[in-house]
Amino acid sequence: MAFLKATSGEHDYAMALGVLNTTYNIAKAQLDAAKKSSRISGYFSGYYNYFKRDSTSPTRTTTPTSPSSPDLSTPNGVLRAHVVKAECCLLIAVLQLLQESVMSYVKCGLNLRRAYTSYNFVWQKYKTMGDEAHKYMDRDTISGVQFGIGSVHLVLSALPAKIWKAVSILGWKPDKELGFKLLNECADNKRIRSPMATVMLLAYYTTAASFAPQILSEQYTKIGMETLLEAQRYYPNSALYLFFAGRTSRLALDLSLSTQSYLYAAEMTKNDWAEVAVASACRYEIAINHMITGNWEQAASSFEHLHNEKYWSPAFCKYMQGSCLEMTGNRSAAILAYAEVPSLVVKKLGGRMSDIDAYALRKVTLFQSSGYQDLDFYTPALEFMCIWNLFHFMDKAGLDYCLKVVNTALESIQIQEQEEYDKRSQELAPETSLPDHFDKRATLLLMKASLQNAKQVEAAENTIMLNWIIDHKENLDAETWVVPFALWEAGVACWHVNNRDRSRHVWEMALEFSTYDFEYRLAVRLNLAMTHAEELGYTKPIPKPTDDKKRYSVSLPAMAAKNNNTTANNTPPPTSPTAPTTTSS
Repeated sequence: MAFLKATSGEHDYAMALGVLNTTYNIAKAQLDAAKKSSRISGYFSGYYNYFKRDSTSPTRTTTPTSPSSPDLSTPNGVLRAHVVKAECCLLIAVLQLLQESVMSYVKCGLNLRRAYTSYNFVWQKYKTMGDEAHKYMDRDTISGVQFGIGSVHLVLSALPAKIWKAVSILGWKPDKELGFKLLNECADNKRIRSPMATVMLLAYYTTAASFAPQILSEQYTKIGMETLLEAQRYYPNSALYLFFAGRTSRLALDLSLSTQSYLYAAEMTKNDWAEVAVASACRYEIAINHMITGNWEQAASSFEHLHNEKYWSPAFCKYMQGSCLEMTGNRSAAILAYAEVPSLVVKKLGGRMSDIDAYALRKVTLFQSSGYQDLDFYTPALEFMCIWNLFHFMDKAGLDYCLKVVNTALESIQIQEQEEYDKRSQELAPETSLPDHFDKRATLLLMKASLQNAKQVEAAENTIMLNWIIDHKENLDAETWVVPFALWEAGVACWHVNNRDRSRHVWEMALEFSTYDFEYRLAVRLNLAMTHAEELGYTKPIPKPTDDKKRYSVSLPAMAAKNNNTTANNTPPPTSPTAPTTTSS
């Protein structure tokens, strides 16, 4: 119960960790006591056999145990304690995974290793028992092992390789299919952990497809729906399953049904122990739906409520409230919201901030550095949607509107830049420095490329824009995250034209970047997409050119040919006096 509430805020998260650590210590104490007991009983057993060996029938004492006989040396209670201890480590790892920071990912990997050690001990005992396992292990312990081993394989398969390699987890590569098999068996057995196995499957399907909907939505949406419908046969009013119904409906592009599911899930927990946690989680998802459908005022209202409830990151919720208000044209209210963000940021042990807090604070500090005069050059709400990969769920009208907003911001930069150059042409050695709008332009061009990828049009212009970002990566100072995200979009564009070996190659290049905003969020997305590409057989190596500039260039000739009716007038290059456009092929 504490684990399920832990997504609501810091207090619930800390409480869940406390409960899980206490349970872990209890299980560990039981195992320690069992070890001492086994040593004492073993001593007396050996002492007794020493004096009785001459009077005991040889046939009863010397008969060797058959290799096929079950291993009964470990009592069922000890095996159950191992499962409980391992499950605590697994659930702690999942909570740490949800924090989305470098340290939390490493801690997640370490706890998965601890979990697997205990799970594997019980798993090996289970396998040696063979068909007679049910005589010596209770069914809930077996269910716990299936849930645990399956979950460890599934979670590890989603983590970037550099995470589980960095902590030297287990020494083997996770087997995603084994994870699915064991979790499905656990769910089908209808034992105590069956609902947890179903939740783990639904969480994987919806999270993987949400991280990379362009690549994985088709694979996981249908199976996610089937799993959900089967689960709702037994628990039709489960708030958890209704929550996942909202996520699955979004993947199916039914935003209305998605919002209704979230509202119903929140309604089902009224006056219940998880009311606040479930209601806040649902309100956050509803806010995302409002952004996708362009209901910016409702989205701003939802984020304001989440800030008041201190959900997840109050600083980020206030930042998003301001960003949504900016989309409505209410800049004064947006600035007032932004002004509150620095005071809401919480520094944790060692002065560190969560990645999401650090991002919100950095953006607001950037806006404040110009006295909010440069807000015309930014589209903060759309930037968040680009990072979270939400454009895929928008309809054509919404995409067109967002493109209009981004183009307006690009035009504002062009006008400002021209004015700055005009001033330099009229004054010798002016005190003002050269115009530097690389970060702003690169961010907007990335959003434009992402929007056009979602529409699956304008590939020729996308090639130009993505190449501009990659060619000018050395000029980016504040927005270093843009380059790896641009490579992600380049891979998506290649995927759309069935140049999928190239997609995988471009995504591999994106993994070479480090120390940028939401690095590990993108790394998980890249890992999921690359794994899927390899499963489909796209493993052809592409020779790496020696020229670094050519190495990082992007070319989409197939898609460009498809759109050869697009004229130069319709696709103006993203040029500027300081940044001439270069097109690489």
